[in-house]
Amino acid sequence: MEVKLEKRYALDVDAAQAWRMLRDVAAVAGCMPGAAITEQLDATHYKGSVKVKVGPANAAFAGDIEVRALDETRRTLQLLGKGVDRGGSSASMELTATVEGGATPGTSALVGVAVVIVNGKFAQFGARLMGQVSDMLLAQFAENFRAAAAALPAAPGAPAATPGGAGAPPGAPAARAPEINALAILWNLIKGWFASLLGKRT
Repeated sequence: MEVKLEKRYALDVDAAQAWRMLRDVAAVAGCMPGAAITEQLDATHYKGSVKVKVGPANAAFAGDIEVRALDETRRTLQLLGKGVDRGGSSASMELTATVEGGATPGTSALVGVAVVIVNGKFAQFGARLMGQVSDMLLAQFAENFRAAAAALPAAPGAPAATPGGAGAPPGAPAARAPEINALAILWNLIKGWFASLLGKRT
């Protein structure tokens, strides 16, 4: 099953500062709930993990991340991530993320296009539900990214951090974000569905 996502998130930092955050792969991974970089193999290849909690059950995906392009001029990062869990489910994501200048000074925007392919038990939820869950997860990611980027000290003209270099940049999350709680996400979707029904009836 394939889901394509195109998102744009406004940021309260300038484009240079947002790019310093985006180009650090380990710091960016720390913004995604339950995700973390576990090992750097070379300049463009990493090992990572994602933990998901569904009620009392837990699942852990282990996988690989490849940095396919890092364009300083266009402030664009291209990643390919693949992972499997012990139950046999697999997932892959091709992501292109770009930092653009904002409408007003001191602001910017994080623009992303992702193609997610899911196989196994998670594919049975269908593209619509997977799309809704992905929207909520990306919204959480964007909030974490905003906070981490805003916490970076302003350093005009200073060299940007090396992707995945020793330690995350100052202000980036020191630890991985909380695990993805799919049960809470599902409950929020159900509440939204009921709210839409009530709205149609009134």
